[in-house]
Amino acid sequence: MEPLTAVQQQLYDWLVDYIRENQHSPSIRQMMKAMTLKSPAPIQSRLNHLREKGYIEWTEGKARTIRLLQTPEKGLPILGEVFAGNVTEPVTDAPDFLDISGMQLRPQDYALRVNGDSMIEAMIADGDYVIMRPVREPDRLKNGTIVAARVDGTGNTLKYFHRRGSKVTLKPANSNYAPIEASASDVQIQGVLVGVWRGFNVPR
Repeated sequence: MEPLTAVQQQLYDWLVDYIRENQHSPSIRQMMKAMTLKSPAPIQSRLNHLREKGYIEWTEGKARTIRLLQTPEKGLPILGEVFAGNVTEPVTDAPDFLDISGMQLRPQDYALRVNGDSMIEAMIADGDYVIMRPVREPDRLKNGTIVAARVDGTGNTLKYFHRRGSKVTLKPANSNYAPIEASASDVQIQGVLVGVWRGFNVPR
């Protein structure tokens, strides 16, 4: 499907959460309040774009007629492994799904299985599942955020992110491992940590 702009994505994410929780679509007024808007026009414009891009059905002028066309899978897709150790190329198979009831998730969230113990002092152990959220503005990422990052020419890793000028340092939470230093242009932030899940029997 055609990608959404930031404001369209914001509304769509909110709609998914609202409809999942309430089992019916919200009113225009509720959407205005949630998006902190004083006029219905921007909401109607965003709904039109969501409809045109194939995300929803909506009958303009009729109350509570929004229907999601893309029903989210139950749970989070597990998109492979992230290495909490040395930087290593991941193996990506067809995704399993991690069923996490009760968490406030967004449609783009996903899970990675942790391989290694370099983040053990951050309470992230080998075999855990980290719940990641894509980053829309990586240049505004705060230092000290735990990220899944890909370093060009080597692979991916789970580390604390620190940037100073054009240099990125990916710091472990285990004194047995050295920080990874690279040019910012060689580091792609794949997601930020929003949760850790442990003890699920997901097929490996």
